Amino acid sequence: MAEPRTIDVHAHILTLDTLARINREAPGYRLAIRDVSGDFGTLDTGAQTYAKFPRGGWDVEKRLADMERARFDRQVLSILPQTVAYEEEASLGLALSQIQNEAIAALVRARPDRFIGLGTVPMQAPEEAARELRRCMSELGLKGIMTGSNVAGRDFDDPALEPVWAAAEELGAFIFIHPTMTAAGERLKNYYFRNFIGNPLDTTIAAASLVFGGVLERHPGLKVYLSHGGGFIPFQHHRFVHGWGEREESKAKLAVSPEASLRRLLFDTILHGPEPLKFLVDFAGADRVLLGSDYPYDMGQYDGVAVMEGLDVPAADKAKVLAGNARRLLGLD
Repeated sequence: MAEPRTIDVHAHILTLDTLARINREAPGYRLAIRDVSGDFGTLDTGAQTYAKFPRGGWDVEKRLADMERARFDRQVLSILPQTVAYEEEASLGLALSQIQNEAIAALVRARPDRFIGLGTVPMQAPEEAARELRRCMSELGLKGIMTGSNVAGRDFDDPALEPVWAAAEELGAFIFIHPTMTAAGERLKNYYFRNFIGNPLDTTIAAASLVFGGVLERHPGLKVYLSHGGGFIPFQHHRFVHGWGEREESKAKLAVSPEASLRRLLFDTILHGPEPLKFLVDFAGADRVLLGSDYPYDMGQYDGVAVMEGLDVPAADKAKVLAGNARRLLGLD
């Protein structure tokens, strides 16, 4: 298998076979893709309706054609953010995780030249989540998990989640945090602010909870990858460090400066322009930035390879961001 020059680490999928199995084996969870017309359908989870859900979300051949156009040699598949299902009862959450994990693992087995897989776990039941994470990596060949940015409103510093973080560090799991159930909903209901502002805001809260909750200090081996350029984390890094030095509240669970923990976070490239991406690579370092697209959503970025190639950074750094970091962090080398 040829070594990939580009790996898109942020991409979502829900095939029709997976959807059918969910409806057959987990009838307590409503899920449908309806009103399909051309390249779009409506995704309906009961709690959420997403109009104009792109065909590439369920059609693998369409996905492969789009990957060719975007020059993505390989893609890391994860579930849809709409199907993390943390608000469901634990047994249903586990069943949904297992079905989706097995489906992604099957896609990877069928096309190992194009796909790599991440699983999902029922974070509302941390002990079950840790067991399913072990199964993902030991039995299914997945490289880690995608998580929502909160667990039905609980943040990641919740002590109950410790089994998940401990297992993830032990296994070397790649943890991809994607915003779900974003904060400040009422104030963000207009103008699509729920996505424009809510998504990066909730990613920021998730990452800051891991930092100030001492999770990354206790588990320095965790590999935590943040969506959409890391939300506001890269731009507020020094504010957090300054604040820890000034405010006793920030020391409640973190006895040392947050600097080291912040420097462990990883970021995708989805910033929709060269100027913020150049800042991110310069500030975080090329070793901590990985190519992402948010395929197949309309807020995704599909010119990421060209933007990265055009940045005024060394060729070696471009190669790291486009594929090298993913190979190292996902254990592909």
